[in-house]
Amino acid sequence: MKRIVIVGATSGIGLETARLCIREGWRVGVAGRRLEALEALRAEAPAQVEIEPLDITREDATERLKQLIERLGGMDIYLHSSGIGSQNARLRPDIEIETLRTNGEGFVRMVVAAFGYFRSRGGGHIAVISSIAGTRGLGAAPAYSATKRMQNTYIDALTQLARMEGCGIRFTDIRPGFVATPLLAGDGCYPMLMSTEKVARRIMQVLRKPRRRVVIDRRYAWLVFGWKLIPQWLWERLKIRTKA
Repeated sequence: MKRIVIVGATSGIGLETARLCIREGWRVGVAGRRLEALEALRAEAPAQVEIEPLDITREDATERLKQLIERLGGMDIYLHSSGIGSQNARLRPDIEIETLRTNGEGFVRMVVAAFGYFRSRGGGHIAVISSIAGTRGLGAAPAYSATKRMQNTYIDALTQLARMEGCGIRFTDIRPGFVATPLLAGDGCYPMLMSTEKVARRIMQVLRKPRRRVVIDRRYAWLVFGWKLIPQWLWERLKIRTKA
C-alpha cells in the first residue's frame, strides 16, 4: 500500500487525484489552506486519509508537512499540486508578486522539504504539477509562465543533484494544458479545456509507473512541439490571448 502526500488537495486536480488514490487503496495525506475542504475529503475515507492545513507561503509549512508525514506513517510519493495563476496583461504588481510567492517561494519550500525527507531515507518519488505555460513566455500571464518555467528548470536541477548523490529519488514533471479548475474560473475563454477527472486519471498512470516528464494531453503535446519551433523574433510578435 503506497503512502502519498498531496499538497494542494482542497480543489481541482489535487482533490480529484486524492480521490483516485483513495480508490486505489493508498494511504493519503492531504494538505491545503482550507480546513473544511480537507475535513470533507477525510470524511470520505477516514481510515485512509490524514489531513493538515497549511499555507505554502508560510515558513511553518515545512513543519506542518513533517507532522503530516509522521501521522501518515511515512511517505513514498510527494505530489505538489499547489499553485495560483491568472492573466495579468495590465501587470498589477500584487498579482505578479503573489504568483511569485506561491509558485516560486512556496514551491521551492515544499519540494526542498520533500527532497530532504527522501534523501534521508534513500529514495522516493517527487511529482510536481507545472504547466505547458512554462514552455514559452506568455505576454498575457508573465509571472505565471515565468514561475512555471522556473519549476521545470528546478526539477531538472534536482534530478541531476539526486543522480550526483545517488540518493534514489525519482522525479516527474507533469505539464497539463488548460484544465477546468477554479484556477481558471472567470479568467477568460480557454481552448481545448480538459476536465479535472481526465487529468487526474493520467496523473495516476504516471504515479503508478513514473515517467520523467509528461504533457497532458496529446493535443497539448503537439501544441508545445509547435511552440518550440517558432523563432523568438516571431514569438514576440504573436498575439496569444485566451480572452473571448
